Amino acid sequence: MFVYELRFECFADTTITAAEKAINNLLEAYRANGQVLGREFAVAFNDGEFKVRLLLPEQTSIHKRHNSPWGNKALEQLTEAKLLAPREKYIGQDINSEASTIETPSWQVLYTSFVHMCSPLRSGDNLLPIPLYQIPATFNGDHKRIIKWQSEWQACDELQMAAATKAEYAALNEMVSVDSDLFRRGWDLRGRIEYLTHIPTYYYLYRVGGESLAQEMNRACPKCGSTEWKLDEPLLDLFHFQCQSCRIVSNISWDHQ
Repeated sequence: MFVYELRFECFADTTITAAEKAINNLLEAYRANGQVLGREFAVAFNDGEFKVRLLLPEQTSIHKRHNSPWGNKALEQLTEAKLLAPREKYIGQDINSEASTIETPSWQVLYTSFVHMCSPLRSGDNLLPIPLYQIPATFNGDHKRIIKWQSEWQACDELQMAAATKAEYAALNEMVSVDSDLFRRGWDLRGRIEYLTHIPTYYYLYRVGGESLAQEMNRACPKCGSTEWKLDEPLLDLFHFQCQSCRIVSNISWDHQ
């Protein structure tokens, strides 16, 4: 991933409020389409221009060809706020994040965690993230629903990893149960992505608990009940189960690894 700085110059008198609204609208449009990563963006004002540093999946992530309709409209609204189109400055490659895949995968998976800022859509060949703007818009011209699902999954993951409140159990249930709202929304998004890309797309179902390793090795797919989803060798050293009909991958319980 790559760090870029965007600079917004004023071409006429404006106000901080108008500029802030226009810039933040553009950044949210980029985020909803997977063109920038993260949740918070510090916008600084100095010497008559606004600056913001962003983490991008690729060096071309904010090129206009990747924009959603919202992103194109947000660029036009900069003019109304008396701002010029942003100038890009390459800062460097981020050393703490993963590189995006550059090859079309043979299969893909929705997989994330609370420590990951990258796209939740991963290549099934190498688990590298696939920038969301590289696939057709999932709903309403962008990928806002996928970003929202990712934020919810990460919030649940952080709660269960902290293990400090009763909320841990409710959060964990959302992650491990095929009857949860989190699973239902994510699994439906998975299906939408597969339909649009024509690439087999799986949902990662988190697994923890279980009475014993022997029980784990013989557990059935929680959606269809198949007992034939256990793999001889784990995929990507992570997924020990794969149900091709339900499009679910899962792990042996972390308590027994």
